[in-house]
Amino acid sequence: MERRLAAIVCADVAGYSRMMGSDEAGTHAAFKAHRSAIHPIILNHGGRVVKNTGDGFLLEFPSIVGATEAAIAMQTLMVERNDHLPADRAMQFRLGIHMGDVIADEDEVFGDDVNIAVRLESVASPGGFAISAKAYKEASKHLTVPLVDGGNHRFKNIKDPVGIWTWTPEGATTRVPEAKEALSRTAIVGVLPFANLSDAQDEYFSDGLTEDLIHALSLQSFYRVLSRNSTFAFKGKNASTRLIAREIDATYLIQGSVRRAGAKIRVTAELIAPETGEQLWTGRYDRDIGDFFAMQDEITTSLSAAIATEIVRAEASAPARLTTDVTAWDRFLKGLSHYYRQTKEDLDSAMVLFKEAIALDPKLSIAHAYLATIQIQSIQFGWIKGTRELWAEAMNLAENSVRLDPRSSFAFSVLSWAHAMEGHYEAAMDAAKRAVALNPYDMGARGVRGICHFVIGEHRQAIELFSMAAQRDNSDPRYQWAALNAFSHYLLGQYDATLSWAREQLYVNPNHLQALAIRAAALAQSGRTGEAIEATSVLMGNYPTLNVDRHLRNFHWKRPEDLAHYREGLLKAGVPVSKLTLVQSDVKRAAES
Repeated sequence: MERRLAAIVCADVAGYSRMMGSDEAGTHAAFKAHRSAIHPIILNHGGRVVKNTGDGFLLEFPSIVGATEAAIAMQTLMVERNDHLPADRAMQFRLGIHMGDVIADEDEVFGDDVNIAVRLESVASPGGFAISAKAYKEASKHLTVPLVDGGNHRFKNIKDPVGIWTWTPEGATTRVPEAKEALSRTAIVGVLPFANLSDAQDEYFSDGLTEDLIHALSLQSFYRVLSRNSTFAFKGKNASTRLIAREIDATYLIQGSVRRAGAKIRVTAELIAPETGEQLWTGRYDRDIGDFFAMQDEITTSLSAAIATEIVRAEASAPARLTTDVTAWDRFLKGLSHYYRQTKEDLDSAMVLFKEAIALDPKLSIAHAYLATIQIQSIQFGWIKGTRELWAEAMNLAENSVRLDPRSSFAFSVLSWAHAMEGHYEAAMDAAKRAVALNPYDMGARGVRGICHFVIGEHRQAIELFSMAAQRDNSDPRYQWAALNAFSHYLLGQYDATLSWAREQLYVNPNHLQALAIRAAALAQSGRTGEAIEATSVLMGNYPTLNVDRHLRNFHWKRPEDLAHYREGLLKAGVPVSKLTLVQSDVKRAAES
């Protein structure tokens, strides 16, 4: 093992997963042909191929001038090779260039300066390159092409800011990378091939499950999922997760196994933070084979729902970076950490931080979506007053989130939720269907579709969707499945089930306004007078200004009989009808007679 000064070039193909999805064999053949064509350029500039990856390669040069000139020559050649191809088959490399001290061991190179080159590649324009300011300073006097100053950027696991200069070939659109773009790709997820613990003939199932999980997780907008080619290279290799993560630059790794016994199959999986080796989540799924494809899809859905939630939770709880360079993504993640604590004080703090994130970067779609979520929930929890202005602001945030990221299932879910709460039934259902179509594995989207059924009075359909979401995704605070289930059962007259679900919600959030209210109403409707009085006492103790008229102003249910049914239960439980109510409730009179 030795140390030496070197120039590093990291390359990958923009849109490689999409191209592989449409034509796997053709894309792989084209990639190999392009790689062969540019190989002489690498050699002519004194470089060598350190390693090839599924969709790219890593190069080492003794000179930063040689590395930069080779990068320009490679990208110029690729323009010529792509010129006669249809736009959807053109293959464009993104290159990251840096120089520094590297560790050389068995023909490979390691170290922070290699990692910086990898990070630079992630913000390069397709067909161009991003070079660190340090490397640009050394190479600039020898370059014949103009570069654009992209400013300073912070990257995950890189201590100091990195200055960036960018270049794209003549005729291409020059893109100055935004800090948000680098930061919003903070979490990079690698799904390792699931181990087949059964006969070799079952290998197809473990591989198929892995591929399905990669696809399901890639539909999320919060993080980046590495392609199949990046992780299947490690199939059958006995390498540590830490080494694999460094090899493919993954923040999180997912690994698992599949075991088949007769007509049953067992799948285990775990989510790992490879830098620390911490196991963040583990799950086991035992299923009857039955309809094989339906079973595989059901496992994939359950896995992706659980893992996606845990990745967001892990990012939210990650230690704050010690820096005075505040970015929108920093503000957002800090707000997310407060949001997951689910107290009034923390939601207030999260709201402030999400607003700061939006002020720093008005295009950060996910901050708009979470801020809308907090505002709706805070109204429903009874923590802020549901004014027309606040509802209008929540709707505007949800609409902005969809406009800024029309591929986000979560954004459409929040928009659907806002429309449903406002009584815009058709708009709510349209947005919910769009959310499910964008990501069929998103249990939140399916549950929000249940809200659309709920507000129009289709409670059995709502219960089915709420229960499915609660079963597979019950730890996500964005959705209050237990409270929603409680309301649906109440409106069907199933008061025992209402009380069970209300109890479940109050276990998570003991002062949840709607759960406290529906519990009191269900007890009163069940004739459990003493318990109803006690439940109303707890409700009014938490919310002393509550009255039925003001409470129901936030409910825009389509069926008047549903509102009347809920109102009746609240009045029976002794909740004041208005601020001027002085008459004793039916429950209290019955108790005193």
